[in-house]
Amino acid sequence: MRNAVVTPEGDRIRWVELPGQEPSRVYVHGLGATSPAYFAEAAVHPLLAGRRSLLIDLLGHGISDRPTGFDYTLESHADALAKALTTADVTGAELIAHSMGGSVAIVLAARHPHLVSRLVLIDANLDPIPRIPGSDGSSGIAAYSEQAFLSGGWEEVRDRVGPHWWSTMRLAGREALHRSAVHLTRGTVPTMRELLLDLKIPRTYLLPETDGPLPGADALAKAGVTVVPIPDCGHNIMLDNPEAFARATAIALTGRGQA
Repeated sequence: MRNAVVTPEGDRIRWVELPGQEPSRVYVHGLGATSPAYFAEAAVHPLLAGRRSLLIDLLGHGISDRPTGFDYTLESHADALAKALTTADVTGAELIAHSMGGSVAIVLAARHPHLVSRLVLIDANLDPIPRIPGSDGSSGIAAYSEQAFLSGGWEEVRDRVGPHWWSTMRLAGREALHRSAVHLTRGTVPTMRELLLDLKIPRTYLLPETDGPLPGADALAKAGVTVVPIPDCGHNIMLDNPEAFARATAIALTGRGQA
C-alpha cells in the first residue's frame, strides 16, 4: 500500500499499486466504493496486465483518510487526486474511472492536463441530477441535509443499497459520503459533459447496453468521444461482465482485444 499527503492538515490518499510498464494506469472508484475491490480483477486481466497500475481510493473512501473538514466537491477530489499522482511521479496516465470517479477524472483532466493522457469512463455522471428522497445512490443520499444524514439517514441508505454496495460504502466517512453525493448531484460549472467535450485526449465512454442510447451521444461522438455499449451488465460493468469490460477497455487504451 502506498500513500500521499494531499491536504495542508496532513490527510492521506492511499492506493494499491501493481508494478509494470509506463505510462501508468490509474483506476478510480465511484461513490461509496473502493478501487481495489472494484478493479483488482480488471487490472490483472491478460488484456490489461503489465502496466504500472494504481488502484486509488479518493479522499474519504476506502483505505484513504476521512477528514471531516474537507468539502468533497468534485474539484477538491480532483485536486487531491492530482497531489497523490504527483507524489507518485505519475504523468500522462491512462485513467479508468467508474461513476462518480469518472466525473472526478474529467475534472482532473481539465484542471491538470499533464497528468492524464487517456480516459475510459464507466457509466460516469456527466450532468447534474435531481435529488430524490428514498432513491438509491447519490440522488437519495443528497436528498438529506447533512445533519439528517449523520443522525440516522445513513442507516436508511444502508438498508436501501443492500449488502454488496454497503460492504464498501460503510468504509467511507459519513460526511465524505454525503458531501460527495451532494456535489455529484450538483455537478460542475461548466458541466462534466461540457468539460469532456472540450478535452483533446482520447476518450471512451462505456455504458450498459440495456440503458439504451446515451443522452447526447451524437454530440459526444462529434467531439471524438467513443461510446461503447456493453452487454449483460448493470452499472458495475467491470464486476458484472469482466470479460467484455476488459476487451472494451483494452481496445480503448491499446487497440488490443478486438476478437
